[in-house]
Amino acid sequence: MARARRGTSTGAPLRRYFARKLLVYALTFVVAVTVNWMIPRFMPGDPVASMVSRARVSQPEAAEAMHAYYNNLFGFDEPVWQQYLHFWSALLQGDFGLSVWVFPTPVSDVLLDALPYTLGLMIPAVLLSWIVGNWAGALAARRKVLDNTVLPAGYLLTAMPYMWIAVILAWALGSKAGWFPISGGYSLDIQPSWTLDFALDLAHHWVLPFLSLFLVALGGWAIGMRNMIIYELESDYSSYLSALGAPQRLIRRYAFRNAVLPQVTGLALQLGVLVAGALVTEIVFAYPGLGSLILAAIQNQDFFLLQGAFLFIVIGVLIANFVIDVVYVLVDPRTRTGMAGGQS
Repeated sequence: MARARRGTSTGAPLRRYFARKLLVYALTFVVAVTVNWMIPRFMPGDPVASMVSRARVSQPEAAEAMHAYYNNLFGFDEPVWQQYLHFWSALLQGDFGLSVWVFPTPVSDVLLDALPYTLGLMIPAVLLSWIVGNWAGALAARRKVLDNTVLPAGYLLTAMPYMWIAVILAWALGSKAGWFPISGGYSLDIQPSWTLDFALDLAHHWVLPFLSLFLVALGGWAIGMRNMIIYELESDYSSYLSALGAPQRLIRRYAFRNAVLPQVTGLALQLGVLVAGALVTEIVFAYPGLGSLILAAIQNQDFFLLQGAFLFIVIGVLIANFVIDVVYVLVDPRTRTGMAGGQS
């Protein structure tokens, strides 16, 4: 009965909490997508003129007819407010439009070809750097030798921009050592297929972009966890437990559990930075992910491809933040207790 009453007392506040979160995320999505729609239209240049120029039409009448056709096809001849309404109408139907760069390929097809490469880089780099960084930071807080090595290495890695470490890795492990290829997602003499040879070649090209993302993120997590563990071990409850004769292993376990909660919050805050780092890294290594697509879209003034790529990034970051919100409620009993107390 008591358990049933506790479930009832926390169930309603939890539902209100997640409903409020979903509302905030929905508003954020609308604002972010609107800004993403506006940014390409502030860019200088005319994408249709660029398409007509690439066609190399010599007759002015034909060039003018092509210009009018493409303007009508992409809706550029309509007022801006109508373009904005048509954009949302098409977006709600899952239509991202046609790519200007690889016309007439749908933007959704271009994005779906590149998305696995970006996710294959981002997800392992984010999760492994968080796990290994927290583990290394927790060890460094307890051992002087590790503290004297992990802390300087962490500061060095965190201070290095993604582009710098990507260039250094490409020079050292690619150009000099010759261990890994420095560009592309796979070798040009191999066709993408579900074979072991292609998988090995894909992994070979994946190593350097992954390492550059992993190493930069690793330093920040290690420093953060090391500082948090030291703070927790010097707090009043740790001194009280130690005075009561509690084993050091138990005190360190409590300190780790309290220290990991800010790291979970930091993961949500760092996702945007990590996504930006992944896009820069892809450009350095010519990796065929969303970063390379965004660069190509800017160079070719492809409004629709740029909007689609930003839309995928916005959706990915919002979903990841919502998942972290759910995890935080599950792992932090103080949050659930606060909700129940607020209800009562």
